[in-house]
Amino acid sequence: MTVAMGVPPRGPIARWASVPEELSARVPAEQRGPGLDRDAVRLLVSRGTEVSHHSFAELPRLLRAGDLLVVNTSRTLAAAVDGRTGHTRVVVHFSTRGDDGRWAVELRDPDGRGTTRARAGGPAGTEVRLPGGVRLVLEEAVSERLWWARVLGGGEVLGLLREHGRPIRYSYTERDQPLSVYQTVFALPAPDGSGSAEMPSAARPFTARTVAELVSRGVMFAPVTLHTGVASAEAHEPPYPERFSVPETSARLINAVKAGDGRVLAVGTTAVRAVESAAGADGVVRARAGWTDLVVTPERGVRVVDGLLTGLHEPEASHLLMLEAVAGRAAIERGYEEALRGRYLWHEFGDVHLLLPEEDPHAEHCFSNCW
Repeated sequence: MTVAMGVPPRGPIARWASVPEELSARVPAEQRGPGLDRDAVRLLVSRGTEVSHHSFAELPRLLRAGDLLVVNTSRTLAAAVDGRTGHTRVVVHFSTRGDDGRWAVELRDPDGRGTTRARAGGPAGTEVRLPGGVRLVLEEAVSERLWWARVLGGGEVLGLLREHGRPIRYSYTERDQPLSVYQTVFALPAPDGSGSAEMPSAARPFTARTVAELVSRGVMFAPVTLHTGVASAEAHEPPYPERFSVPETSARLINAVKAGDGRVLAVGTTAVRAVESAAGADGVVRARAGWTDLVVTPERGVRVVDGLLTGLHEPEASHLLMLEAVAGRAAIERGYEEALRGRYLWHEFGDVHLLLPEEDPHAEHCFSNCW
């Protein structure tokens, strides 16, 4: 399948001009001090424009019995491989595998601190030499920085990544990390070896302990899969088509929760994209698998998701349009003002933001085991 970049109908909200460099999370939470685990991050909670501050460990007490968390099970690939174009060193980011065997790739310049500058790539026919005698030939531009490329010689790409790849890393992080650091507790191996170029990072703070406590309090989980492509640190395009799957069991569970008084809460923008891609105009989720080119905006709205757990996004990021679709512009602006004021940490190792619906003061809810 050949896919093209989507175009957002309008720019994201961006009242804040930039994120201070010192608010970038440079290492995972568990490496910031002795005795810490992945859940040692902060949790900003927005209920409309009402904001409260918590630790992630408090999440089970902030949700209620009958809530459903939609989680992405995609595993992260070691998607960065060193190569050369002529005498120039480059890093290839393998993003998305097409149906025709080609891969959407990005070429970036190494600088010893991760990869910080995207190259334009091209022209068509440009050859990149990779380890093990593998050659990568750029064939067709996807965008200014992404190309469809064909791999020649030396076996298939997933084997190349297993042997010679490493996780994609940008310069705001302190050092390279093992691939295990980029896997979430929900990650499962795909039958065909597929996965995400970059971690579905909203789920990173979850631990087995957190999941067990959530289940004990009556919170349910619905697995879906969306294999994410690369996200550039300096080119905030909207997401392009990606592979996804919503299984029958998850579709039924989501519909049952929607029919009752539970809330469907997505863990990450990838989970939103997957489940909303499987929903009809009637709001009913049906089992579906394939490609999605859906870009969730305030104009399109959401049909299924009531709330969202997500990381903190830069002001130009197209993800902010999705957040606005879920919670409204005022809630997002207020939440980000508080995140900056409270010195929350950004990026994949950073703090997280829980967007919940405004509470009905007349509603009665059960917040613990109620059976």
